[in-house]
Amino acid sequence: MKADAGPPPEDTIQHDLHGRVAHLLATAILRGDYAPESTLPREAELMESFGVSRTVLREALRTLTSKGLVESRPKVGTRVRPRIAWNLLDADLLDWYARVAEPMAFALKLQEMREMIEPFAAELAARAHSEETLSVIENAHAAMAAAQNVDEWVRADLRFHLSVLNACSNELLLPLGALIERTLEGQLRLNAKRADVFNASLAEHTAVFDAIKVRDAQAARRAMADLLGTTRGRIEG
Repeated sequence: MKADAGPPPEDTIQHDLHGRVAHLLATAILRGDYAPESTLPREAELMESFGVSRTVLREALRTLTSKGLVESRPKVGTRVRPRIAWNLLDADLLDWYARVAEPMAFALKLQEMREMIEPFAAELAARAHSEETLSVIENAHAAMAAAQNVDEWVRADLRFHLSVLNACSNELLLPLGALIERTLEGQLRLNAKRADVFNASLAEHTAVFDAIKVRDAQAARRAMADLLGTTRGRIEG
């Protein structure tokens, strides 16, 4: 019989606590409970509200400071920064924002971001893909064609779009895929449920894949733009 491992180290507990407090405070700010330029309640009030120590609270506030949500000023306290300063290109912050934002409004903002990036990414992938990166796109496309339900489709669809970014052979685009992965999965699921059948856009994805495969950059760009146009129609519909 194994000996009892005992309680987790104190630093693990502290990290879990400060992460929870950071999440709750960030969510409140992103939801609008604390308006930009407003001052958060004093430390003692926040400590009592969350049931944590000053050390945990301050660590949580440091996390939010690093993400651009708040700033501390002597004799003033902790102030919510203007929305323009929020680092929404932080994976945690983007995920939290997606959970509290009005769903359709957020979906359209993510869609605008995709429309600016993905058609050009498909064009670049057509020019720059290697045998290995093309194989990843091909496998994702095959998984989409074989999907039997929404969950299988969404997992394969997500892999398809991320593998197109990867095929660009531009290391600066890779963090973008990791950044939007969680929120993109939610949008792909929404799109699949709004379609007549979950795999209604298979033909559009096939057009993207076929153009990338034969290195027709302009056709790849047009095909991805057409696919995203269909996506926008489902969001707005």
